[in-house]
Amino acid sequence: MSSTDTVENNLTPGAAEAVPDHAHESGDHSGHDHDHEGHDHQHGPVHDHTTGEDQPAGAPVLNPECTRELVLDVPVEEVSKAYRTVIGGYRKYAKIPGFRAGKVPDTVIKRRFATGIRKEVIDSLLPERFNKAVVDLGVRPVGEPRVSELTVEDGAPLHVKAVFEFIPDFSIEGYQSVAVDKPPVEITEEEFQREMEQLRESRATIEPVEEDRALVDGDWAQIAYTGQIEGDAEAAPIVGQDSLVEIGGKDTVEAFSTALRGAKAGQELKAEVIYPAEYAEPKLAGKTVTYEVQVKAIKKRTLPELDDDFARELGEYESFADLEGSVREHLASRKRRAVTGETKNRLFAALAERFPFPVPESLVQEQIDARLDRGLRALAAQGMNTEQMRKLNFERLRAAQRDSATADVKTNILLDRIAHEEGISLSEDEIDDQLRLIAAEARETVDTLKVRLTENGGLTRLQEQLRREKTANLLYDRLPG
Repeated sequence: MSSTDTVENNLTPGAAEAVPDHAHESGDHSGHDHDHEGHDHQHGPVHDHTTGEDQPAGAPVLNPECTRELVLDVPVEEVSKAYRTVIGGYRKYAKIPGFRAGKVPDTVIKRRFATGIRKEVIDSLLPERFNKAVVDLGVRPVGEPRVSELTVEDGAPLHVKAVFEFIPDFSIEGYQSVAVDKPPVEITEEEFQREMEQLRESRATIEPVEEDRALVDGDWAQIAYTGQIEGDAEAAPIVGQDSLVEIGGKDTVEAFSTALRGAKAGQELKAEVIYPAEYAEPKLAGKTVTYEVQVKAIKKRTLPELDDDFARELGEYESFADLEGSVREHLASRKRRAVTGETKNRLFAALAERFPFPVPESLVQEQIDARLDRGLRALAAQGMNTEQMRKLNFERLRAAQRDSATADVKTNILLDRIAHEEGISLSEDEIDDQLRLIAAEARETVDTLKVRLTENGGLTRLQEQLRREKTANLLYDRLPG
């Protein structure tokens, strides 16, 4: 007797809330673990979370517009056969006191290894049937199925009800006509001169003013100061020694410039500073502070001449012409990346607006996970330790990432669809070139990297990312302008 597989579509919104989530591997910025155009979505075992065990707290609610319900029933004959096969496997290796190897009764094995046997029976019966039923539905699933009902025991039919999210079908007809402005990427002379001036500013020196004169705009005052926050007598004084303040500088509080302008070295004065509410330092924001200031010295900032000596001081150039050529090349490359990236993002937003579609919540959560992972890695690289990270408000951080994560998922799905329409594929050379770059950064061989990525699913994600980048480049190159 064959199994009876029944499928019901269009799960009601309430049902999505009633079932637990299944832990899954986070995707990376390039997307998720499924190639929605051409990849066969073989899901792993359907785990029983109906008892409430191994259930993630606060599992996100699935998007009802992208959710289907799947009901599978397996006849008792096949369930019993699976039990006999699994128990037979346990009998070969079970070592139980009082019984010879290979002679342990079925009842003892079933009692001693009940949990493991049950899991292996489920794993042997459900995945293939689940995947076949999904294929029959004609949808592209994502994430792991959430099980709301699961009944399995020897001598009885197996029954399972699960819900899963899928990539919805939608039209992208006319995507070729979606366009945005494509700004020029060539650098202007003004941009080049601004870059050179910033480089020159970075090599400026601060030198004492020997003549007896007062401070004027553009000078730097070397000061010592003590400040007291008004209305807060218990607040510790704000003190500084040998601080440098630029008179009239863009980063100097105007009250300081006003008080110091016209002062001479050795002079003592007072300054009342009213800090704006949006001031960067929280303890001073919106506060009024009275300072006692001593001018210790007047200094001036000297900019180097842009000549061959300046170029050689940077250590990499023989002449100013060499430096100029390098700066132009670097600036052009930086602008090209920035303009291209910004233009692509506007194009992706235009495509998402032209072709709206519901987004599976599981993919949004994966993208949020990936964004947070990258953010935490960056914080760790900046010196934040594990204890400090634990104090972060992750609920707020996740909420802050949601809109961007949703946009990322929409972009990935759209690029996958367009790549399918365009017949875009990757050559072995394109994949190997990227693997060589990653291997060099990771300081490992390409073969070792390929094995590692194959085992953890990273190779598939890398191929998805490269395919999307290739598709995005095609769309960008087609833009007029």
